[in-house]
Amino acid sequence: MALAKQFVKSKSVFKVTFTVPAEAASDAKKIALVGEFNGWNPEEAIALKKQKDGSFKTSLELGAGEYQFRYILDGEKWENDWAADKYVPAGVDATENSVVVL
Repeated sequence: MALAKQFVKSKSVFKVTFTVPAEAASDAKKIALVGEFNGWNPEEAIALKKQKDGSFKTSLELGAGEYQFRYILDGEKWENDWAADKYVPAGVDATENSVVVL
């Protein structure tokens, strides 16, 4: 998994590209992104688009700060990003959330 960050000077935001590589997709048909930026609401999850190489990608524009997030595979399996900037306790069991730092 990977996070690519690019500062967009004209908008004073970061363009963050979230990528789930084919080997991490676990034969998933759909992958979505949820986190603090959408209230952790699976109903408002951001769909990642499947690429020709089998990976899934999406991009968001986010202001500076830290954002917790996770991926949902096929609407039921929650996964962290292997390349997150850090991980923090989710407050549910021993689960952690991925964090992107901008």
